[in-house]
Amino acid sequence: MKKGYFKSPWRVLVYIILIISTFLWLVPIFTSLITSVRTYDDILTNGFFSLPETITLQNFATAWNRGGLSHYLPNSFIITLPSLFLTLLLSSFGAYALARFKFKGNRLFFYTFVGGMLLPFQVLMLPVFRLTDALGLYDTYWGLIGIHTAFQLGFCTFMLRNYMRTVPGEIIEAARMDGCGELGIWGRIMLPLTLPAIAAVATLEFTWIFNDYLWAIVLLRSDQLKPITAGLATLQGQYVTDWPVIVAGALIGTLPTLLVFIFLQRYFIEGLTLGSTK
Repeated sequence: MKKGYFKSPWRVLVYIILIISTFLWLVPIFTSLITSVRTYDDILTNGFFSLPETITLQNFATAWNRGGLSHYLPNSFIITLPSLFLTLLLSSFGAYALARFKFKGNRLFFYTFVGGMLLPFQVLMLPVFRLTDALGLYDTYWGLIGIHTAFQLGFCTFMLRNYMRTVPGEIIEAARMDGCGELGIWGRIMLPLTLPAIAAVATLEFTWIFNDYLWAIVLLRSDQLKPITAGLATLQGQYVTDWPVIVAGALIGTLPTLLVFIFLQRYFIEGLTLGSTK
């Protein structure tokens, strides 16, 4: 370590604040892990803030079988993966058009996408509910997939459009001179060059859609169609709630998003730092 690394009192203060913040951030995680391996009787007798007398993994099996995670978790993938695919596909088309074509109303379309990001979802719950009901999409996978796709287009288009503007125009012009069409330029040049940005957006979108709870309870009624976020809420009883089972189910539900971030971490960081240096 360099001599005098901790000489500055401000630097010492910053490290102290970071250590305390990290500890506070990890407390709920450790509490959840401990709660998930305890029995309900242990918590009822000794309280939440005590060390477990016995450790059991039965809560995970109970959450998977009796808690219904065996069909709630696949439902989450059935909703998330098509929503993610459609969002990235349509937003990449829109971003390419806004970044590379000059036409009347270009900025108006762009500001419309940006403005849609600022609109609270809660304001649109009733109109969206009535729209899906009128279209016959209420209580269906496609109704929820369509709403997720529509509401995430603004952010994705905004992000990808800014990244696509950094691609040198000479590359695109050279491709056009070689006879490559716009669809070929989009698929063979633009998408590979903006892969870090797409991976970063895909990571965020997967997390947001997979963890959605609001639209799941607004647009779905059947228990067979609910994703894991809405399914976990059904485990809460009116008088008695088995917290170890619920926490175990919640930990199972976090695994997909955690794995996605781990595998796409390199691209995610590249996407966040792209354009920060020349």
